[in-house]
Amino acid sequence: MADWAISMAFGWSQITTIADESMKTRDKILLSSLELFNERGERNVTTNHIAAHLAISPGNLYYHFRNKSDIIYEIFLEYEKLVDYYLTIPQDRALTLDDLTFYLESVFDGLWSYRFFHRDLEYLLDTDPRLRKDYREFTNRCLAAIQEIFWKLTEAGIIELTSEDLRSAVSLNVWLVVTNWMAFLKTAHAGDEPASLTLTELKQGIYQVLTIQLPYLTPEYREQVVALRERYRPSLPQSCELVGREKVG
Repeated sequence: MADWAISMAFGWSQITTIADESMKTRDKILLSSLELFNERGERNVTTNHIAAHLAISPGNLYYHFRNKSDIIYEIFLEYEKLVDYYLTIPQDRALTLDDLTFYLESVFDGLWSYRFFHRDLEYLLDTDPRLRKDYREFTNRCLAAIQEIFWKLTEAGIIELTSEDLRSAVSLNVWLVVTNWMAFLKTAHAGDEPASLTLTELKQGIYQVLTIQLPYLTPEYREQVVALRERYRPSLPQSCELVGREKVG
């Protein structure tokens, strides 16, 4: 995994990273492209914009990447590695609530760092067959990892999802919330600029993910998870305030 990908995910200074003379031009192009795509939207950024942002010639950029699609594809490969890293499951101990929090925080941090991708996912997949194929495999791998996490949480006595079919269904629901939460916010905040989305708003999707798990919590952990969930309660436009406002028994 490239250092710049890790720095993005953990929120380190982009300016400092870009200015690092030891970074290869190729990596600088990827990091600057990601920064511009996130800020302006992928469709509003050209290779000329990227070259100008880096103060390099378009020819220098094309030496490393044939076109913008190749840049996007390489950015996705880094994102893919990052998520795989986040979803690694310890095999030498039982999972804890701290692990559950880490998984959720990390996945949403990754969404934030690569948010342009999920804002225009359908368009990007339609325009690049390589990306479409790899994203399908990435999705299946993530679903398998989520199911394994739920099984480990069941073994730890935190939730009760002993049925494989039920774990599969709940995992899919979690994946759908995670990957579509940004699109929902974009709709809920219609009329606002895309850049107005904040990390805090994005992480409010964790509330929805934990809500999916509520019916399956063991009594011993229910109160702790409910308290954890409240840290992410969404603050949405008035027309959307009913989302997630169910009674907690």
